[in-house]
Amino acid sequence: MTFKLWKEGRSFSDSWKGTKGVLETKPKCGIKFLHEPPNAIVDLVFVHGITGHRDHTWSADHNSEPWPKLMLPPRIPEARILTFGYDASVIGFRRGISGNTIGDHSNNLLSALSRVRCDAELRPIIFVAHSLGGLVVKDALLSSRTSPEPHLRRILDCVHALLFLGTPHYGADMADIGQRLVGLAGLTTAKTNQKIVRVLRKDSEVLSRIQKGFHELLRSQHKDGTRTIEITCCYEELPLMGMSEIVPSESAILHGYPAIGIHADHRGMARFASAEDPGFISVLGELRRWIGQIEYDEGKGDKEVWDIEKKRNRDALDGWADGKRGDDCEGAGAITIWGNATKSVITNGNQIIQGNLIFGGS
Repeated sequence: MTFKLWKEGRSFSDSWKGTKGVLETKPKCGIKFLHEPPNAIVDLVFVHGITGHRDHTWSADHNSEPWPKLMLPPRIPEARILTFGYDASVIGFRRGISGNTIGDHSNNLLSALSRVRCDAELRPIIFVAHSLGGLVVKDALLSSRTSPEPHLRRILDCVHALLFLGTPHYGADMADIGQRLVGLAGLTTAKTNQKIVRVLRKDSEVLSRIQKGFHELLRSQHKDGTRTIEITCCYEELPLMGMSEIVPSESAILHGYPAIGIHADHRGMARFASAEDPGFISVLGELRRWIGQIEYDEGKGDKEVWDIEKKRNRDALDGWADGKRGDDCEGAGAITIWGNATKSVITNGNQIIQGNLIFGGS
């Protein structure tokens, strides 16, 4: 059996077309900006999967640029688009293999994202995560929840939605990927990152911890009455190279949340060649729906603040009028203003009058 060599920069989870090419590809780590509109209302963050790449994972074979950069800005111009890279290689040959764990990658994601949000710490966040990237994102949110640092805790507070693409929430056959390829290709000197490989096994304690903690996080949000995170899970509908699905639907779907099938294999479900691709249309629909919610929430929030201020002003003026009708204004507990109050705030108890106000009395 012969294997074609992987193209430069292509990853194992992205392609099964060969072996050595990916082993020598240096990963691109950290945050990269794909689109930065001046008046962004949401941060859209892409996180690749096992041995993935922050650009190539999201690029169709004939495109030199990732589809989030090519196809999203014209359709959702209000989104700042970022892609996060990390060294999730599971096979090493001449190049050394990273020993990083899921926790290492999730902490790096949390810190990197916090650094690029210094000027917009309250901006909503939507994550799009492929394969192992979904586990990295979930673990990052758990770290955010328990962090003693306010700027790191704020990341979880700002997460509006999560879109999982073939994420093995309950484990997958990917756990055997590294060793199987090493054996098939005859790379007896290749090394594997067992810390990553073991996480993907269905009996993994780390996987169980992440999944349990994530469910507890969602339940606590629901119990506290805080806004719950929107979640949609996408699963692959086609096998990879005649094999079974890398992440079967029963592992890719979180019970109780919307699920969408993408008519592609594990590699292709993260790569869209055109805006007519049914998978892209499905993903874009979810992103637009969530961004619409964010726009509505922003407008609703402004209206609620305005309504509260109007009620406070009305109550204050009603109290003032009631006091004037009585014989003793001071006994009415209202606000009584003598002279002028311009561009000021007058507070008495829970009553606030704000704005360009001129009151007179005798």
